[in-house]
Amino acid sequence: MYQALYRKWRPRDFDGVVGQDHITLTLKNEVASGKFSHAYLFTGSRGTGKTSCSKIIAKAVNCLHPADGNPCNECEVCRGIDDGSILDVAEIDAASNNGVDNIRQLREEAYFMPSVAKYRVYILDECHMLSPGAVNALLKILEEPPEHVIFILATTEIHKVLPTILSRCQRFDFKRIKSRVIADRLLYICGQEGLSLSEDAALLIARLADGGMRDALSLLDLCASYSGEISVGTVTEAAGLAGQDYLFSIADAALAGQPAEALAQVHALSENSVDFSRLCEQLVNHYRNLMVASTVKEPEDLIQATPEDLERLQAQAKKVPLGRVMEGIDLLQDAMGRLSRTAFKRTEFEMAVIRLCSANPASALEERVTRLEQAWKDGAVRAAAPDERPDPVQAAPARPTRTKRAAAASRSADPAPGPAPKEGQTLPEVEPFPRWAEVLEQLQKRNGALYGAMVDSRAFTRGEMMLVDCTGEMFRSLLRTSVAAKESLRDAIFAVTGQKYNLGPYTPGKYAVAEQKQEEESDPLDGLLKKASELGVPVELKE
Repeated sequence: MYQALYRKWRPRDFDGVVGQDHITLTLKNEVASGKFSHAYLFTGSRGTGKTSCSKIIAKAVNCLHPADGNPCNECEVCRGIDDGSILDVAEIDAASNNGVDNIRQLREEAYFMPSVAKYRVYILDECHMLSPGAVNALLKILEEPPEHVIFILATTEIHKVLPTILSRCQRFDFKRIKSRVIADRLLYICGQEGLSLSEDAALLIARLADGGMRDALSLLDLCASYSGEISVGTVTEAAGLAGQDYLFSIADAALAGQPAEALAQVHALSENSVDFSRLCEQLVNHYRNLMVASTVKEPEDLIQATPEDLERLQAQAKKVPLGRVMEGIDLLQDAMGRLSRTAFKRTEFEMAVIRLCSANPASALEERVTRLEQAWKDGAVRAAAPDERPDPVQAAPARPTRTKRAAAASRSADPAPGPAPKEGQTLPEVEPFPRWAEVLEQLQKRNGALYGAMVDSRAFTRGEMMLVDCTGEMFRSLLRTSVAAKESLRDAIFAVTGQKYNLGPYTPGKYAVAEQKQEEESDPLDGLLKKASELGVPVELKE
């Protein structure tokens, strides 16, 4: 009878477990020294080696001829544990044996001495599924077990395990296995099995396995049944990655603001009896991939896709602002919740698609920023060199009269000033930050999108606070949704000033600008006009 690859190539000793060296080395040393724990807790995602290590421990502590902490896999005890004939080692599925009666029975059996092996070993898989009554029944024996009993608990959801269980076990966290490690293991197994597997196909299987060796071997088994020559195309077909064009088509129509085209795609899918809940989930994942592709330089290990689809994702991500993609994810996740509560799933999904198409396709400011960035890359726009900047003395305009200054101040006043101070109340003073242009130059090197949104901004300081005056919606969106945007702005300020500032918005009318007030008080023309008024001398100001 044919044996699946993941069963045939399951590790039989600690040296055969890949990607978990931080765990296997510790366990080997504990077994070799005879100082192993009475209770272990293994946690991690599926297919990372939790059950395999549990069985290896069961063999290692009972092996008649152990070697450096590893079982020999040749003695009658090791062979009996492997084929399940030794009942002293019991593997229990806590998902289906989670009642208090099951654990009471286990507890009663645990006090009997083992019949063949040296230790009774109980492996409780998915221990987070135990009922509260079962957990209470387990606690006492888990804390003070008989000397001949070892408990090994495994779970994929450690947050559901009660602290009372955690405190009684030695915990090991299994990591997701790196794609390169999985690919090398697959190539080795194919060499032993006589299968033809290309390097690119091995890496694609590894990425699709999402850090799980068992999933990778299962997919390899499927590909081997599909074709004797396992290539990227074989993996694509066997894994069902082909035929994802409709996701790109819906996203293209939504990002372009074309609801008719998007609904046409939905109608075509409906004709093929698509599950709209599943379709919405796939579209969420597609938008998530767009988010990753637009923020990570090398997203290969973070996106499960063929090389061709990855290129299409990166190209599509360049056409849309990151804020728009994240807004689409929020909208689709809300739609997923409503789809689970309605019988009219197609209507609900079509409403979500229309919202995607009309969800602020790109504000005027975002479009302007995009055009400026592209012009900058094309060389159509460049910063003025230091020697090309106008001399501040020669280029300074003639000093405006009091009437002109008043008119200019009136024209430049914010249309929605802050609340006026109450009688007797003084506004807190801020100072204009004179080196803001230098900050923007530094910001351009770190975050082009944020720089484009702040080209017309200014800033004020008040103690350790940097108040930014920028009314752009893109600027507010980036600072609200992106931690990286805030850090890049703080880094740019630090590069210029050498000081860490707290960021905040500048609200016109809320602060008194110290430099402006000082200028008005020290203006000699203002003083002369005031003196003339006191003496009753008529003065006529001409434009």
